[in-house]
Amino acid sequence: MGICWSSSSPTDNHSLTTSANMSSAGLSQLTTTNTSSSGNSSNVSGNSRFSVATGSEEAYPNGQILPHPNLRIFSFSELKAATRNFRGDTVLGEGGFGKVYKGWLDEKSTSKNSSSTVIAVKKLNSESMQGFEEWQSEVNFLGRLSHPNLVKLLGYCWEEKELLLVYEFMQKGSLENHLFGRGSAVQSLPWDIRLKISIGAARGLAFLHASDRQVIYRDFKASNILLDGSYNAKISDFGLAKMGPTASQSHVTTRVMGTYGYAAPEYVATGHLYVKSDVYGFGVVLVEMLTGLRALDTNRPNGQHNLTDWIKPHLSDRRKLKIMMDVRLEGKYPSKAAVQIAQLALTCLGPEPKTRPSMKEVLETLERIESADEKPKERRVNPTRQTAHRHGQQHLHHRSALHPRNGGHPSYPLPQRA
Repeated sequence: MGICWSSSSPTDNHSLTTSANMSSAGLSQLTTTNTSSSGNSSNVSGNSRFSVATGSEEAYPNGQILPHPNLRIFSFSELKAATRNFRGDTVLGEGGFGKVYKGWLDEKSTSKNSSSTVIAVKKLNSESMQGFEEWQSEVNFLGRLSHPNLVKLLGYCWEEKELLLVYEFMQKGSLENHLFGRGSAVQSLPWDIRLKISIGAARGLAFLHASDRQVIYRDFKASNILLDGSYNAKISDFGLAKMGPTASQSHVTTRVMGTYGYAAPEYVATGHLYVKSDVYGFGVVLVEMLTGLRALDTNRPNGQHNLTDWIKPHLSDRRKLKIMMDVRLEGKYPSKAAVQIAQLALTCLGPEPKTRPSMKEVLETLERIESADEKPKERRVNPTRQTAHRHGQQHLHHRSALHPRNGGHPSYPLPQRA
């Protein structure tokens, strides 16, 4: 589940997740050396699975991997008070994991005031067995990974059956909400902000892939990209993160978990997970930011449900690219940069992992596009099309099949893999 602070409805009911059991081995991997619940640090340690690359200053210019998680242990009563007893009006989003609440931490008061620290609290659904493994993964990964483009995990709570995670609060919500949200409160993102977000997210993924034993994020999508008050992108939700292959291997084999429309084809077909499987998901999000259309939408005509399958043949065609650009951009974007990003997305969506660029190469390309600093092109836009887009993107361009209706989250069954 993405920590979609501004989401008004569940967003992950087209996930690829298969069932899993809470094993005693899994429980034993998570140990605490400090059980204090009033602001003290803890040492939550699992297997030592990270290996810092040679020349770490070069590999991690803005981030670091900690030897052990260093997180605050919260008591359940603290978080209950911070969220006003998990009241309905503090709910920020929800999904298969449970719900995310907005909270206020203050040593003397839980009221909204300038001295309070605003937090986001993810509360595990007690009925979710898969949720425990994802909760544990978040603690072990985000507790040790520190980077400006990864959401910050502040601490956790584990009391009897209660499992919670506490994060920094992201004021602007999720990228998904800005791209596909409806209503007057939703702000459409201008071109320069979209480019800024793509660069920030690329930096986060490149950091994960930079260690000797790379971290494969496995569920890169718009709902898992959160935005702070300055629209800096931070990757959230490490519940499905996986350690990458060893030096002698090209991939890891695992149960297929993730989200349809974003998951790489080789992973869905075989369960083989490559570092560059993340690159495919990044390419899907680039296409979403260009078009303003969801990765998967059964409300679109047959043959157009899967955005990448439908759009890929048109990404190298300048004329068709112009037609399919998000109308909420109102034509205010640099044509050359749009073409370059479409070409980059096309390479990210390569059918085989070996044909895709690395995230380092993706990041370098995006930074070159940004540094070109071409002034966004302005042109007249049919106000009828603008209105149509703002009201759910219905009939956006009646003369073209490149902009059908948008919305909805289809669900498909997936065979369980060993």
